Amino acid sequence: MTTTSAESSYTARHLSVLEGLEAVRKRPGMYIGSTDSRGLMHCLWEIIDNSVDEALAGNCSQIRIVLHADSSVTVEDDGRGIPVDIEPKTGLSGVEVVFTKLHAGGKFGGGSYTASGGLHGVGASVVNALSARLDVEVDRGGKTHRMTFHRGEPGEFTDPKAGPGPESPFVPFVSRSELAVVGKVRRGVTGTRVRYWADRQVFPKNAVFSYDELVTRVRQTTFLVPGLRVTVRDERGVAGTPGEGGPHEETFVHDGGSVDFVDFLAPDTPVTATWHLTGSGSFTETVPVLDDRGHMSPQAVTRECEVDVAMRWGAGYETELRTFVNIIATPKGGSHLAGFEQGLLKVVRKQVETNARRLKVSTKDSAERIEKDDVLAGLTAVVTVRLAEPQFEGQTKEVLGTAPVRAIVSRVIETELTSLLTSTKRDEKTQAAMLLDKIVAEMRARITARKQKEISRRKNALETSSLPAKLVDCRSDDVDRSELFIVEGDSALGTARLARSSDFQALLPIRGKILNVQKASVSDMLRNAECTAIIQVLGAGSGRSFDLDAARYGKIVLMTDADVDGAHIRTLLLTLFYRYMKPLVEAGRVFAAVPPLHRIEVIGAGRRKNEYIYTYSEAELAATLRKLDRSGRRYKDEIQRYKGLGEMDADQLAETTMDPRHRTLRRVTAEHAEAAEHVFHLLMGSDVAPRKEFIVAGAAGLDTARIDT
Repeated sequence: MTTTSAESSYTARHLSVLEGLEAVRKRPGMYIGSTDSRGLMHCLWEIIDNSVDEALAGNCSQIRIVLHADSSVTVEDDGRGIPVDIEPKTGLSGVEVVFTKLHAGGKFGGGSYTASGGLHGVGASVVNALSARLDVEVDRGGKTHRMTFHRGEPGEFTDPKAGPGPESPFVPFVSRSELAVVGKVRRGVTGTRVRYWADRQVFPKNAVFSYDELVTRVRQTTFLVPGLRVTVRDERGVAGTPGEGGPHEETFVHDGGSVDFVDFLAPDTPVTATWHLTGSGSFTETVPVLDDRGHMSPQAVTRECEVDVAMRWGAGYETELRTFVNIIATPKGGSHLAGFEQGLLKVVRKQVETNARRLKVSTKDSAERIEKDDVLAGLTAVVTVRLAEPQFEGQTKEVLGTAPVRAIVSRVIETELTSLLTSTKRDEKTQAAMLLDKIVAEMRARITARKQKEISRRKNALETSSLPAKLVDCRSDDVDRSELFIVEGDSALGTARLARSSDFQALLPIRGKILNVQKASVSDMLRNAECTAIIQVLGAGSGRSFDLDAARYGKIVLMTDADVDGAHIRTLLLTLFYRYMKPLVEAGRVFAAVPPLHRIEVIGAGRRKNEYIYTYSEAELAATLRKLDRSGRRYKDEIQRYKGLGEMDADQLAETTMDPRHRTLRRVTAEHAEAAEHVFHLLMGSDVAPRKEFIVAGAAGLDTARIDT
């Protein structure tokens, strides 16, 4: 009796179903990259992308994703539904084939999908193999069909009234599988619902679904598939997410395409309009094909590759470049990215040579040669190619390997972009001229920066005497402890020199108001003596090449007079740091010193010495004087009003502004980068009209007594 039971629990059927999926469980990293949160999210992408492929084929308009409180996830679509009829070669239903057989599905041979994200036929079966439980329901033919799996094996769960879960008792199918019919649907209603629980034998407990990452990917997908509606619902109540206070639901749908995507991604003000470049090309590749006798034979197949590129240049220098194959993001690029960059560089170089006289560029000087980084500065682009059966490097699909795509993309870019840059239309001609001016300016800035790049660390810098002579450096080599005070004027420098702690406090004086870098070019900024001195002293470069780890000081303190001119100088310095050394601001390493405005000399009682009280605003002065009057303490009527740092004694400056034990520093932050960018562009940019409107609108709230006249 025991022997019979043991034999019936281990049959040839178990081998046929699990032989492939056991390999997935033993080597999951080969299929999903890793078993941390990234791998968990990759499994979710595999299921979502199957639904999106239905949308790409024009058979699906809505997808719903639910993150359940029990750590499971549901993906539902209104596509055609997975086939439920019997697959003749295996004798299994289409549902079971898709979820239990590796390299099985509708993405081969072009029979069901001309261009899709899935192509290896392993996505659904890999997710099934790595799930403690997976339930799939298919609406098709007026019926709802259902099948459940436990770690890749089909069977039946006995669920309690509380609801389904991976801990419910499970009985595997032995003799044959059953695709159960569990309900009816209206005629013409089709779709697929997949709910699965990730197997914690494979994924650690700290591997969780990222709501932000999911929303970013979903938004990206709706840009790439215009008209597709995707709803994301989070029922987990995880702290730090929008759904921490209760179920949270968002719906994404975009009727535009890649042009809208570029407008969404672009971080800066535009130099050109968003250009939409499209084209196609064909290539031939040899692929193995299964013939009627079951033999694999090589056969030449003609593939069609469609190219869709949206791009625009902005006033900044950051590059935002996204590449996709069908709807799959390829963050590490591949042949399509290489073709895009190749075509882009070729067109721009040719146009710069054609316009060399206007741009004042020497075609004979090899140093004045446009490089890739010059062209990519300020560029936001979305590059999408669509083709059947693309070749990727690995199941994670991060790099496109289909070689002929490079030439096709490059040819489309050359043709379409050249047409735009040589257009005789007034708007396009103006934009082309502005673009070439920007790229040439980037090239010259790169050359200038390379010439002026200094050795970053203190010892080497001092040995080569490359730092400005006016720098009063400190002795300490400890970057975290050291401080650089940027001081307004030589008179304040003399006082600060006596007030500082020479062990860790360095001083750099600037004369007057530096250049407004928000409306000056990079080359003008690098020609400005004060800006160049600050960049040299910090030793971390500027712009795209800025390296926060190379900065020679842990704190940058702007120490200016407590008047309108001082505030203006501080604003100009902050503009320089935000525009060209933004990581310093983001890291919270830029500070503004707070020097006092007044000094009150309180007369000591009896033999006690007189006491000095410093105040930092008119309101604080008035409040302090009222407090002294109420307490009956006497003070001298001549209250000193400081008009500049140079009026203080060294002891007073040290006590109030420089000594870490007593001073007050205001940390400069930019928590909302877009708002900060808008403020700098409004107040410091070259566009006068919005600034005038801002000043006029705020004139009523101005205290005229605060203006130095």
